[in-house]
Amino acid sequence: MKKIAHFLLVVVSIAFVTQSYAQKRYVIKNGFALGGGLTQFEIITDNFDTTASNGWLVNASATGDLPHKWYNISYGMQISENNLEVSGLHFNEGVFTEQQLEYKVFAAQLSMLLHAKAIKNLLTIDFGPMLQYNGKLELQSEDQDNLFLSLDNNTFAAVELEDISQFNVNGAVGATLGFRFIKLRAQYIYGFTNMLNKLNDKDLISEKFKGNQSMLTFAALITF
Repeated sequence: MKKIAHFLLVVVSIAFVTQSYAQKRYVIKNGFALGGGLTQFEIITDNFDTTASNGWLVNASATGDLPHKWYNISYGMQISENNLEVSGLHFNEGVFTEQQLEYKVFAAQLSMLLHAKAIKNLLTIDFGPMLQYNGKLELQSEDQDNLFLSLDNNTFAAVELEDISQFNVNGAVGATLGFRFIKLRAQYIYGFTNMLNKLNDKDLISEKFKGNQSMLTFAALITF
């Protein structure tokens, strides 16, 4: 009887230690992050000359910390207001003069990112896909009736450029630096889809419109 009791005690002890070790090693820690920062937005295109401008963003994400993997994973959403300058024309008293036209576009992006652990608890390399819904490319000037674009020897109202494609697929790559509660993140976002494709329905020029989104983001995050 004593031998049976001793044997049961050993089995229970081993099971307890094994379970505790397994739980300690494979426990997944879920976290939440809120942040905000700056953007630099541009549309890469051969149709006209563009200049990147600064904007702002706010984001939120849920993160799974996987201690037994070489990466963590996060699901997030960010909302941004982005600005862009396009080389255009101003019409006044029968004369066209060159002018930089200012546009802005609001965007909401859903992401699923992998965070490769370059330096444990300090630095990760981030990459993954994004789905984006954006508004129109809104012309900011109140003098819209006198602003034009000239492409392929065709001149048309600058407001025509507003109707860009509103659903886009992007890829993101970047890095996150910081400790548990405060982190800094830099990210480059490239649009795989033609952001100007919807303009081709208007027959504004003889060639096709083609442009891909290019966005840099710099954000500070508070994690919980």
